[in-house]
Amino acid sequence: MKEVFGEIRTQILILATLVGLMWGLEILDVFVFRTGLDIFGILPRNVIGLRGILFAPFLHGGFGHLAANTVPFIVLGWLIMAQGISDFVIVSVICMVVVGLGTWLFGAPALHIGASGVIFGYVGFLLARYYFDRRISSGIIALIVGCSYGSVLWGIFPSTPGISWEGHLFGFIGGIIAARLIKFSP
Repeated sequence: MKEVFGEIRTQILILATLVGLMWGLEILDVFVFRTGLDIFGILPRNVIGLRGILFAPFLHGGFGHLAANTVPFIVLGWLIMAQGISDFVIVSVICMVVVGLGTWLFGAPALHIGASGVIFGYVGFLLARYYFDRRISSGIIALIVGCSYGSVLWGIFPSTPGISWEGHLFGFIGGIIAARLIKFSP
C-alpha cells in the first residue's frame, strides 16, 4: 500500500512540476519578457526554429491558451502515467519529437507554440493503445477518452487561423507511434 501512495505522490509531483514550469514560464514571458520567450517556438523550415522541438510545448500564447491546455495535460498525462511513469516519459518524448519535426517540416510559416500538440499525442496514444494491447482496461480508457476528448480531433484539420492544426495532427500521429512502440505487459 505504501508503494501505491509513493507512486501516486511521484505522479503528482511530475505533473505538478511540468504544469508549474509551463505557468512559471508564461508568467515570466508576459510580465518580464513581454512575450519575448515565444521566439523559442517552432519556426518551420528555419534552422533556428528547430529549438522549438524542445521549448514549444512549454510556451503559450497567453494565459487563456495555457489554461485551456492545463486540464487536458493533467488528466490525459495521468491516464498514461497510471500505466507507468516510464510510459509517460516515452510517450511525451515521442510526441514532442514527432510534433516538433512534423510541424517544422510541414507547418505554416508562423511561430508554433503550446502543449496542445503533446496533448493530441496523449489522445492518440490512449485511443490507439487498445488496438495494440487489447486489454479491457485500455479499451475502457479509450472509450472514456473518446467520449470526453473525441470532439477535439477536429483540431487536426485546418479550420481556425492562428491555431497550429499541423501540431495537433503530428501530435496525434506521435501518440499512435508511441502506442505501437511501447511493449505492454499483460
